[in-house]
This record gives sequence, structure tokens and C-alpha cells, in this order.
Amino acid sequence: MLILCYAAIYLVTSLASKAQTQKHGITQANELVNLTEFFVNHIQPDLKSASVNEFPVLKADGIKYIMIFRNQVPKEQLLVSIPLLINHLQAESIVVHTYAAHALERLFTMRGTNNTTLITAAEMAPFVEVLLTNLFKALTLPGSSENEYIMKAIMRSFSLLQETIIPYIPSVITQLTQKLLAVSKNPSKPHFNHYMFESICLSIRITCKANPDAVGSFEEALFMVFTEILQNDVQEFIPYVFQVMSLLLEMHKNEIPTSYMALFPHLLQPVLWERTGNIPPLVRLLQAYLERGANTIASAAADKIPGLLGVFQKLIASKANDHQGFYLLNSIIEHMPPESVDQYRKQIFILLFQRLQNSKTTKFIKSFLVFINLYCIKYGALALQEIFDGIQPKMFGMVLDKIIIPEIQKVSGQVEKKICAVGITKILTECPAMMDTEYTKLWTPLLQALIGLFELPEDDTIPDEEHFIDIEDTPGYQTAFSQLAFAGKKEHDPVGQMVNNPRIHLAQSLHKLSTACPGRVPSMLSTSLNAEALQYLQGYLQAASVTLL
Repeated sequence: MLILCYAAIYLVTSLASKAQTQKHGITQANELVNLTEFFVNHIQPDLKSASVNEFPVLKADGIKYIMIFRNQVPKEQLLVSIPLLINHLQAESIVVHTYAAHALERLFTMRGTNNTTLITAAEMAPFVEVLLTNLFKALTLPGSSENEYIMKAIMRSFSLLQETIIPYIPSVITQLTQKLLAVSKNPSKPHFNHYMFESICLSIRITCKANPDAVGSFEEALFMVFTEILQNDVQEFIPYVFQVMSLLLEMHKNEIPTSYMALFPHLLQPVLWERTGNIPPLVRLLQAYLERGANTIASAAADKIPGLLGVFQKLIASKANDHQGFYLLNSIIEHMPPESVDQYRKQIFILLFQRLQNSKTTKFIKSFLVFINLYCIKYGALALQEIFDGIQPKMFGMVLDKIIIPEIQKVSGQVEKKICAVGITKILTECPAMMDTEYTKLWTPLLQALIGLFELPEDDTIPDEEHFIDIEDTPGYQTAFSQLAFAGKKEHDPVGQMVNNPRIHLAQSLHKLSTACPGRVPSMLSTSLNAEALQYLQGYLQAASVTLL
């Protein structure tokens, strides 16, 4: 009888499958096979039997049927199968409870109308407690202590259920922390570890969204384990720890807690920066320190600023990591009190010019353009001109002529373009030297370049020689960086509400300049701005309801 059951499931699966993908299961089924009827009459009764340990092969086949034909079976039947799958997480057979976890995870990712999940948190509400209980119990079953399918199902359950899981978080985070401590002794399952950290991030995000003050309880639960991981130099976990710490620190609204400040000097140690996998999460963590506690660093850890700039210097020397160096530098410029970095500013620019001279790449140029325009926004156009000309006479004009005007079209990203637009607008309208010196001849070409940034397609060409940049020497084994999706950082706009529409801002700024210098601006525009650019500019002026005097 059992053999007939196996044969029937195998036959139906084989005959019904016309097209299949690993991600979506069966995408095309044979219309001659009634999949729902077979499911109701043959699969469900087997999964409803009293013992989850009876006939494990038959149960595994039944669960596999749900997984494969999940897109063909009606939603109401899938909802009926969910408590059955949750029940089978308790099965002793590693195949059965793994299949059950995998099937649940696949069902939770299915999409319905409006691209929302097919199965909703409300529909899962009656099963939340038993689902979480059985998932974590399954990790204690023989052979499944590091079962990646179970941990992925935990992560997906959190993601689907959202605030519904908040009452269970104290228990859940304790179990996740214990598991983290255990596997950190000998990390051997990369996928399991990744989903475990994703689940920790989801716990933090969901709870702190509802109650921001809860961040302290997560720090209390996790910091002991994190300290042990860092002290024991568990290379596979350190990039994850930095990402979770960034997420926690970004949850704080005011000053940096003392526990973080105690760690700050250690984050600047050169040995941590030798590993390529540490660089992206470490840069993000230092950015979080600067965003939340620049004043504390300036007052209580001013002696660490050279160390911070030393990290920047190391990163921008590398073609692979120079953009990370600019992320750090931009945060320093944006958040640190100006007086705390005054003595270092000139040296920062000299280092950047040395790198431009020795090893110019498109990626470096794009990052450099964003940085100098952010500097202009923060300190003013006059300060930018003075620091350039302080390094070498007439250097400001060279930078405009050789870098900003010809290369600005290469800048990509909405926030990056906005920073450049606001910075260039300041150079055009708030830098006296642009109106009354030999730099005046660059005023119209710079305005034309800015209108091009607004209106022309991005220049994404890369010189042929840059397609074959050598991979830098990284001797020995290097742990790769794996981005945690649920630790993701929100895109930050340093210009923020100061400027909503850069085109309108340009029009208003030109109007203000023309009021201070009547007749000059229209004269410069009429003699050398091309007709198409002039037409766009007139549109900006009209939209801003201003005129040029």
C-alpha cells in the first residue's frame, strides 16, 4: 500500500510538471492533472495523521508536493497545510522537519496582489506561538543544531509576522544569543550563520520600531557575546557583529552610550583594517559613531581624530576601497565640529591630490566630486576656493576646469547629484572670485555643466584601461563581507530639507546674485551659455517665480 502511495505521488509530480524553477517551484502545470483534488484527497490525510514520526518517507513526499505545487494549489488549501507543516517541525526525521521548515519559508515568500505576501500576518496570528516554539525546538533535534533551512524559516517568519512577534522577543533573543555563542566556538555553516544574524537584526528592528527604548535590552543581551567574538577574533563573525552594532547605535537618538565609546579606540587598530571583509561594516560603524556622537569624540576622544584620518588615508590609497574612505571622510566633514578638524583639512586635500596625480580612476573622480561639493556646502564656497589656492596658486581654477566641469556628468545617484548641484550652485553664486578675477571665464561653463547634470543622461563610460584594474594583493585567506539585508542603512541626504528642489534652488540663488550685481548675470548668460541650456534655465526661473536683474 505504501509503495502505491509513493508511486502515485511520484507519477502525479512527474506528469503535472511542465516548467519549474528552484525559486518559484512549478511555474507551468499540466491542465489534465487535478492537483488540488490530489492534494485534498491524498496529501492532506497523510499529513493529518496522529503521529508525525510515522511513515517519514511518505510525509516527506507530501511536504515536497506542497513545496513544488504551491503556485497551483489554492490559497485556502495552503492555509490548511500551514498548521500541518508547523506540526511536522517536531518530526524526528531530519528530512521531514527540514522539508517542513523549507516549505513554510517558501510559502511565506509567495506574493499575492499588489506584490504583498500571499499569506498575511493576520492569517498567521493563531499559529505564531506554536510556530516559533516548534522552529526553535527543531534546532535541538539530532543533526539539526545548525540546520540552515530551519534558521531561514525563523528569519522569514520574523519578516512576515513583524510586530506580532514582539511578545515573544525576550525568549527568542535569548535562544538566538545562546545559539550565537555556541556556533561562534567553531563556525562551520555560513548560510546558517547568515540567517541567524539576519534574525537578530529583524528582532531589533521590529521591537525598536514599536519601542525605541528597547535598544538597551538588546545591547544587554548581545554585548557579552559580541565581546567574546571580538576578543577571540572569530573572523567569520566579526563583519556581522559590526553590522549589528551599527544598527543598534543608529537606534540611539542622542549621545553615544559609554559602552560604545570604550570600544571606539579599538576600532581604529590597523590589524582590523587589514581584512577586506571588515572594511564595509567597520566604515559604517564609524559613520554611526560620527552621526550620533561627533561632539563626544571631539571633546572626549580628540586624540583619536588622527587615527580616524589614518584609516581614511589607508582606504583612499586603495583602488578597491577608496569609496569607503570617502564615505568616512564625508561623515567627518558633515558631523565633526569644524574646529576639531581645522588643523587637518589642508593635509586631507593634499592626500587627495596626490592620489589624483598618481592613480586617477573614474570611481575616485566621482567620489572626489561629491566630497568637494559636500565640503563647499558645509564650509562655504569661499573656504573651498581658499583651501585650493592655499595649496597652490590658481589651483581652484584648475580643479574647476580640469575636473568639475568635464567630469560632473559622471556622478551617479540621486543624493550624490543633489550634493553636487547644491555645491556648484554655491560656487556660482557665493564665491566672490568667480565674479571678479580670472576665474570669471569659468562661470558660464560651470553653469552649463550644472544644467547638464540636471538634464543630460549620466555619462557611464569607463576608460578601457580601467576594466582591468589589478586585484590588490591580499595574502592568505580573507573572510568575505556579506551584507545583512535586515541591517540595511537608510540612504542619508546631508543636504536634507535645506534644499528640496536643486533646480529651484539654482534659480533662487542666481536671482539673489543678480540683485547684488545688477546686469552682470544676464550679460554673462547671453554671451556664452548655449541656447538649449538657456532654455532650461529660463524654465527653472519661471518655476521659481523669479527673474534676473
